[in-house]
Amino acid sequence: MLGSLSLFPATQFGCLSPSSGHKSKTAVENNCKIAKQYSISWSQKLPGSPRFYFLPRVFINKKVQHGLTISAVMTNDSTMTDIKEEMESIGVLSLDSGLAPFKDHFRYRVQRYMDQKQLIEKYEGGLQEFSKGYLKFGFNREEGGIVYREWAPAAEEAEVIGDFNGWDGSNHRMEKNEFGVWSIIIPDSGGTSAIPHNSRVKFRFKHGNGVWVDRIPAWIRYATLDPSKFGAPYDGVYWDPPAPERYEFKHPRPPKPKAPRIYEAHVGMSSSEPRINTYREFADDVLPRIKANNYNTVQLMAVMEHSYYGSFGYHVTNYFAVSSRSGTPEDLKYLIDKAHSMGLCVLMDVVHSHASNNVTDGLNGFDVGQSSQDSYFHTGDRGYHKLWDSRLFNYANWEVLRFLLSNLRWWIEEYKFDGFRFDGVTSMLYQHHGINMAFTGNYNEYFSEATDVDAVVYMMLGNTLIHNILPEATVIAEDVSGMPGLGRSVTDGGIGFDFRLAMAIPDKWIDYLKNKSDEEWSMEEISWSLTNRRYTEKCVAYAESHDQAIVGDKTIAFLLMDTYMYSGMSCLKDPPPAVERGIALHKMIHFLTMALGGEGYLNFMGNEFGHPEWIDFPREGNGWSYDKCRRQWNLPDTEHLRYKFMNAFDKAMNLLDEEYSFLASTNLIVSSANEEDKVIVFERGDLVFVFNFHPENTYDGYKIGCDLPGKYRVALDSDAWDFGGLGRVGHDADHFTSPEGIPGVPETNFNNRPNSFKVLSPARTCVAYHRVDESKERSSQGAVHESSATNVTVKTGNLEQGMEQRSVVDTVTKLKEFEIVNEALVADNVVRHEESKEEEEEEEPADKNNNEERDESWETRGV
Repeated sequence: MLGSLSLFPATQFGCLSPSSGHKSKTAVENNCKIAKQYSISWSQKLPGSPRFYFLPRVFINKKVQHGLTISAVMTNDSTMTDIKEEMESIGVLSLDSGLAPFKDHFRYRVQRYMDQKQLIEKYEGGLQEFSKGYLKFGFNREEGGIVYREWAPAAEEAEVIGDFNGWDGSNHRMEKNEFGVWSIIIPDSGGTSAIPHNSRVKFRFKHGNGVWVDRIPAWIRYATLDPSKFGAPYDGVYWDPPAPERYEFKHPRPPKPKAPRIYEAHVGMSSSEPRINTYREFADDVLPRIKANNYNTVQLMAVMEHSYYGSFGYHVTNYFAVSSRSGTPEDLKYLIDKAHSMGLCVLMDVVHSHASNNVTDGLNGFDVGQSSQDSYFHTGDRGYHKLWDSRLFNYANWEVLRFLLSNLRWWIEEYKFDGFRFDGVTSMLYQHHGINMAFTGNYNEYFSEATDVDAVVYMMLGNTLIHNILPEATVIAEDVSGMPGLGRSVTDGGIGFDFRLAMAIPDKWIDYLKNKSDEEWSMEEISWSLTNRRYTEKCVAYAESHDQAIVGDKTIAFLLMDTYMYSGMSCLKDPPPAVERGIALHKMIHFLTMALGGEGYLNFMGNEFGHPEWIDFPREGNGWSYDKCRRQWNLPDTEHLRYKFMNAFDKAMNLLDEEYSFLASTNLIVSSANEEDKVIVFERGDLVFVFNFHPENTYDGYKIGCDLPGKYRVALDSDAWDFGGLGRVGHDADHFTSPEGIPGVPETNFNNRPNSFKVLSPARTCVAYHRVDESKERSSQGAVHESSATNVTVKTGNLEQGMEQRSVVDTVTKLKEFEIVNEALVADNVVRHEESKEEEEEEEPADKNNNEERDESWETRGV
């Protein structure tokens, strides 16, 4: 929901934030997009700004000046030497001289972090013990009974009520200690728990004005409502299933992937039927699809209980409770365990940036007018997010830290989640929450009195805890501001996230699809937008997430094909031009984003096959319909529909990374972003990528640069028949490299690359090439021959077997003869290849003139 953060006044776009309560829907009726965030793309700022810069091995052909400007900032040795000693204590400062003026800010927040950590160690026994709050608070079994504790310092009296005592708490009064914690021991009755499993409970207390109120316990592990009663309030549920009903995990966590390929999913809307899906149905029906498409990570949205379904899970009411709409805690455990059995890691969308404004069923109900120090939230304007209609945590409060840190540990240990995606981090980082802020990349925007250091310290503590509990955890920050150090370790003075979401990328694609014709697409700007990220801070790239699929907006497929998605997707007839263009660009946009945009990749459920409809949760404005709160899995499954082509390409994209691990590679080089040809050429890992965005031009013998010499073949081709293409690129063709320029003198090379080869590049296609390891290829051929000979030795016995043996021997002899002939042919081809290279060298002056003319055209355009 960075969706969850609006950077402009709501009225500017005619959008309002939804009400967090299930009883008030007025704001939702006026909402044109429930969880959409209007983020500012860094790439729209001055390209020469030193605030954001390429990875050290990322560069665009020398004609693209902004890449060189930024790398110059990184490699200014004299500047780095002058401030080296001052930066030694905080590693995050050593890589960016632009941070030097803010070293005091970094030292201050690092000191705050260390002070807080030491206090926790002194009074709570350390961060590990402090984060086990769920073993003390809420309902817990102890010897001979149940102990219930609740932090409510403003309460004057308190008692526990529920089905077990007929909702009369007079016999179950609680006692308060000096820290505002109420407690009670409820002894077993006849060896049986006084509070039965799956029975309803609530916390009743009297506040200062003498009024008694009923609230759901803050640490409750399950909460439900009565489905038979319209508008029924939620009740806390005591969850302690007997051993036979308790789910036991059977499978270990899978190893952390080299790079996450994330499938973002909402369990409730994952059914093909217009209803709420369950955890078990998702596990049985949807997880196999995710695995089949070669994703290695699942990111689950809307897991924590939220009383209003239309909030997409972002207005949390009960932080330790799973959303009861989709099943029980044991059902969620079944889902995660099944994912682990498939080798899939599972991340949780955690919302610690704000809380539901609901009183009767949310944490806000414990705020009865007390000071911030005695509440979960700040008081006054600082405790309320005016665009989200939600409450904001006081991260400096001791019990808030206990609550939130314990919440992270709970989901990791109780449910075996493998990490988190933190929602709304921008709102946490700044006291202005990013509202009406257009971040330009000026460092003063990040390090000032507007920075919420309390929240920064909490996130540092949280990331330290997560990685202590689970060193292989993956933690992602949803931040649109670009806060430096967000993705650096806490030991380096960073905030400790493993990845940040590359939120500027989808905005760039939406801008191009909505506002630019194909001829206006800039290869340089696209390349810049996809590679513009901070050195050593990893990004998860995505072309579209749930934000782009919500009612009021359109997915990339819908922007490209619109209503033709209903009438032009049949393979039984020729596709309309809009569909032909749409499917081609859909594949290219997602593949380019994946290959160039980050160190991880994310896709939202259904976008892999171009789901034709937006998401619209049941609400009064649509007659409480579930029709568009589902996924039409039948579309890619129907053989005669073209949706299958986009789905197949998505599967192949992920498989390519599985085989070549290009996402995890730091070798990222953009060698050409040709505006005239509309072609982008780059290397990532061991692969060479060619993207031809030209709407008409096909280039035969198109020359592209590469690093290593040798033989290259097609690894993935968007124009293949299996992906709805025209099959114009030969997959069996060998592409031999030619050396370029003077060895060791890059400026004499072709596009700064020491080698080159020529390819066929059809219009609106993308192709990835891999270098053939010829030693392995020869070894593989030898193994085949050896295997054939081995088969001969095991065929002995009667005459029929002997004849079969002689037949095999004859076959092997013929194979050897063919191998001799083939070697001669290969040698002849090498000679011919050398001769053709000599001919090319003789023709070089003409090619050089062409290159000079092209250089002049670049300069004319002011690049």
